[in-house]
Amino acid sequence: MRWKSGRRSTNIEDRRGSSSGRRRGPAMAGGIGGIGAIIIIALAMFTDIDLTSMLQSGGTDTGSYTQSESTSQGEYTPTAEEQEMGDFVAAVLGDVEDTWNQLFREVGRTYQEPTLVLFSGSVQSACGYAGSSTGPFYCPGDKKVYLDTTFFDELARLGGSGDFAQAYVIAHEVGHHVQNLLGTLGEVQSLQQRVGRTEANELSVRLELQADCYAGVWGYHADRARNMLERGDLQEALNAASAIGDDRLQQQYQGQVVPDSFTHGTSEQRARWFRRGFDSGRMDACDTFNVSNL
Repeated sequence: MRWKSGRRSTNIEDRRGSSSGRRRGPAMAGGIGGIGAIIIIALAMFTDIDLTSMLQSGGTDTGSYTQSESTSQGEYTPTAEEQEMGDFVAAVLGDVEDTWNQLFREVGRTYQEPTLVLFSGSVQSACGYAGSSTGPFYCPGDKKVYLDTTFFDELARLGGSGDFAQAYVIAHEVGHHVQNLLGTLGEVQSLQQRVGRTEANELSVRLELQADCYAGVWGYHADRARNMLERGDLQEALNAASAIGDDRLQQQYQGQVVPDSFTHGTSEQRARWFRRGFDSGRMDACDTFNVSNL
């Protein structure tokens, strides 16, 4: 992936090494649509504990570019590897911003760029307190994406290695921000509160697959407009999408697949909807809510 020459986003809040980022303890809330949130669902199946509150929205403040107190005081010195990862995230986010700014202009809207929070260990968000095990997530309460980049190690272990696989994760979470701006996220959350668990899970699947498709839309523009992709990059993203399908993770973690409990979609669905966005480059190709067969 040719990312090093790209524009760096300034909408990065680096909390790595801050006191809040180093805290240990149970996550209290996690936001919406975290790619890693499926691990929480799997954990709930094992422990018979309702952890779905970790996936609820909340909060009211809006994001802006800041640095953590400890970072600004110079107490945290990132390693060379951490610096490289921070640079990569800023480059990917900058390109994702450019894509959505363009697409929103084309439909007569203004895109409001989200803030991406880098953290280590645990973090406080408007959606509550979350640990690294929550995985990357988007919090609509403060319009921020939260990312502990050690998740990429787990993603690689599951079969989703490579820089474009990592970029897919970032673009997916920004896809939830797009849903929030368009009103889709709020409508789905409201509807979920009025239906049973099975129906709510199906709505969650449609929400996640749309975010996968939006990530593919970004990939289309990164490839066609800016020539960022190299040979093998597309397959990296498809592998990552497949690696975190509900069916594959349930089989791995509990030895059986329970379709009614799916919240993110199967491996095949996730890869297919990403590919749909990637092949078309169009937002309207990502309408997962008006198709009978996902």
